[in-house]
Amino acid sequence: MGKTKIRFKGYTEDWEQRKLGELASSFEYGLNAAAKEYDGENKYIRITDIDDNTHEFLTDNLTSPDIELTGADNYKLTEGDILFARTGASVGKSYIYKNSDGLVYYAGFLIRARIKEEYDTEFVFQNTLTDRYNKYIAVTSQRSGQPGVNAQEYAEFEIKVPKKEEQTKIGTYFRNIDNLITLHQRKCDEAKKLKKCMLQKMFPKDGEKVPEIRFSGFTGDWKQRKLGDVFKEYSEKNHAEQPALTIMQGEGTIKREDSERNLLYNKSNLSSYKMVYQDDFIVHLRSFEGGLEKASCNGIVSPAYHIFHGEKADSRFYYSYFRSYEFIKRKLVPHIYGIRDGRSIDIAGMKTIDIPYPSFEEQRRIGDYLDSVNNLITFHQQKCDELKNIKKFMLQNMFVSEK
Repeated sequence: MGKTKIRFKGYTEDWEQRKLGELASSFEYGLNAAAKEYDGENKYIRITDIDDNTHEFLTDNLTSPDIELTGADNYKLTEGDILFARTGASVGKSYIYKNSDGLVYYAGFLIRARIKEEYDTEFVFQNTLTDRYNKYIAVTSQRSGQPGVNAQEYAEFEIKVPKKEEQTKIGTYFRNIDNLITLHQRKCDEAKKLKKCMLQKMFPKDGEKVPEIRFSGFTGDWKQRKLGDVFKEYSEKNHAEQPALTIMQGEGTIKREDSERNLLYNKSNLSSYKMVYQDDFIVHLRSFEGGLEKASCNGIVSPAYHIFHGEKADSRFYYSYFRSYEFIKRKLVPHIYGIRDGRSIDIAGMKTIDIPYPSFEEQRRIGDYLDSVNNLITFHQQKCDELKNIKKFMLQNMFVSEK
């Protein structure tokens, strides 16, 4: 039998091979009932209510079973119950019930495994997040119609188990990582919501001359100026020594050599590419959808793009505005021509758009604030990514692998 590559200190005994059916006291199918509006007490979990990535119960759009629940106690989940999706594109998706999720009934396209007391439920659940489990589902679910795995087939999945004490230690370790991932993801989402809310309130609404929320020390109406007066278009070529840049919509630019897109381009034509300086704006081929992009560094871009620089304009302030619904849908759309993939922006018309123009000091103050929120979002997202990578690595190394 294979061995774990990473193990908690003090554990040396061999792991034993078991089938999931030996670890569970029962496998049962869920309620055959439609969903109705949430009644405030009885929650209903279906395949679509399990997050594809976190495997958590999604509670944004709660529902209740549309059925008389008298006598349906057997369909209530209890601490440590594991659910499996049995059919469709999400076959194999799993979820472990926690009491903190409330009173939950499970639906008919889910299978519940109730794990025996002598095994750690979290250890068993974490086994369903491994590559080995995913391979088993991929092979077992093959059908002539929709992919599917029934209870008997789930019961045949082989799991190697140590003594319960070590199971619990491993299960707790992964649950703690999951909790940290959830914490940082929630903090990231909260920061994004804050940014969205503040952007709506820190720019004047249509027809207004001052924003709803303003930093102290700033008074008076915001001016309106033509985009082409604030930002001047320029076209510098013959800078083939500069790195070619790729547009990352919503994320600035990246050097093409660092991009995962692996775009092919003729390096002999780089002299015709346009120079763009850090923080200047780029009108690219999809700007009619996502707004103007901002250069993250000096470099050169396709000659099809248009480059703009503002002398008395804080690029952080205007980047948020140029990517806003107000700018794209209300200001930019009238200057788009063509249909479908042939759409383009009338640059001359775009230059006539009226844009807000507060004092440079107020622009900079708002830019500083948006920077701080963006840094918070980046911090929590990076922590999430780091923890996910740690978990992936540990899942590969803390469970016994195949020979």
